[in-house]
Amino acid sequence: MPNNFKVLFVASEALPFASTGGLADVIGSLPAALVKKGVDARVVIPYYGTVKNKFKEISYVCDYNVKLAWRNQYCGIHTTVYNGVTFYFVDNEYYFNRASLYGSFDDGERYAFFSKAVLDMLPRVDFFPDIIHTNDWQSALVGIYLKQIYRKENYNYRPIRVIHSIHNIEYQGVYDPFILGDVFDLAPEYASIVDYNGAINLTKGAIVCCDRLTTVSPTYAREICTPEYSAGLHNIINQYAFKTTGIINGIDQNYYNPLTDPDLYAKYRALSGKVKNKLALQKELNLPERADVPVISMITRLTSHKGLDLVTAVIDEFLNDDVQFVVLGTGDPGFESFFKRLEEKYPEKVKAIIAYDKALSKKIYGASDIFLMPSKSEPCGLAQMIASRYGAVPVVRETGGLYDTIKYYNDETGEGNGFTFKNYNAHDMLYTLRKAEGLFRDYKDKWKELCGKIMKIDFSWNVSAKAYIELYSEVLSLD
Repeated sequence: MPNNFKVLFVASEALPFASTGGLADVIGSLPAALVKKGVDARVVIPYYGTVKNKFKEISYVCDYNVKLAWRNQYCGIHTTVYNGVTFYFVDNEYYFNRASLYGSFDDGERYAFFSKAVLDMLPRVDFFPDIIHTNDWQSALVGIYLKQIYRKENYNYRPIRVIHSIHNIEYQGVYDPFILGDVFDLAPEYASIVDYNGAINLTKGAIVCCDRLTTVSPTYAREICTPEYSAGLHNIINQYAFKTTGIINGIDQNYYNPLTDPDLYAKYRALSGKVKNKLALQKELNLPERADVPVISMITRLTSHKGLDLVTAVIDEFLNDDVQFVVLGTGDPGFESFFKRLEEKYPEKVKAIIAYDKALSKKIYGASDIFLMPSKSEPCGLAQMIASRYGAVPVVRETGGLYDTIKYYNDETGEGNGFTFKNYNAHDMLYTLRKAEGLFRDYKDKWKELCGKIMKIDFSWNVSAKAYIELYSEVLSLD
């Protein structure tokens, strides 16, 4: 089947417009990779206040009212083209002009409005896609509404297939069943579709209603079939295992390119140029400016599933070594406080930046020798691929996409592209971290060879885009 089919990605964030994590990277880059292969891939996200304030080239298309239970709310549609991809933005000041993307008491209502607005948008922008590709719980209702309501009311919606992607199963959209009709505008006969363990679970509803379910790495697709990794959804995932596949994410290698990146202190193609970034970061962060000391970094959400309890357990022991440690991120106040106290305790060795800063993150990638990612669970992970692109050697736990992308380096054969440990154990992590540190200190030629090797690995969307095209073709061939 040729690639000239139409796909609409529905998501709550996308680079460069709105971002809190990996989902934005995917939605900002996968559609562009598909467009290059002949797919008419478009994206729709909410028109957040931050988008309005920052991006002025977005133009008005139309407006209409969206009915959600007893509500009848204004919706405006705006558009722009970025990287060859048409982006649509769903506008409603009440729902989307807020200080943060998520965390409001009415998030369920906000994204229910968004989901209905997207389906109501299709005839108004004259774009009925062959496939709607929804992502995480915020757009899960699109597939539910399409299958249960819109297909029955309008024949134009009947041919549309739905693929739903789980980027992180920890976030499922769980709500009290009492608000089924009042907030989600679903009649009682649809309760069984979204009911899971006595609650509304929007991800469960998306799994039931989609034509295919994807997640962001082959290993994670297997892991979420187990109680340990499924956040309680393993029973429904196993029930619909015939729908499920894992496709590893890629990164935008033009955006993450040390040879052209405007956010770096100095652009580089080899390890010698990378040292300039290291010294510049040390100076900016008020750390001793030393090329010979390994800089270990973490750029992460400060939450427990990122393996931070392992770090807190042994970091004092590790900081007995001659190292520098830089962490960038926000999250759990307990972890934020811990790392700030650590900085006060070791002012010559530690810098903790409690912020979300995309430009600074690239400076840190460009300056780091070792990138630590000891996740308890990691659906795919992009940071280990980005770090590799900038020549920062990953130290990761063997889980999810980390296992699929990083293989243990063998200093005798030269095989492998990082350092890994299997057990979720703080001292296993520390041992592995020190193996990387030892290679940096004692085997300069091998270290240089490893860094040069990982910078050349193709982590682009090229391979993954082909896999999605095959999946789309398969879905469109279904009876």
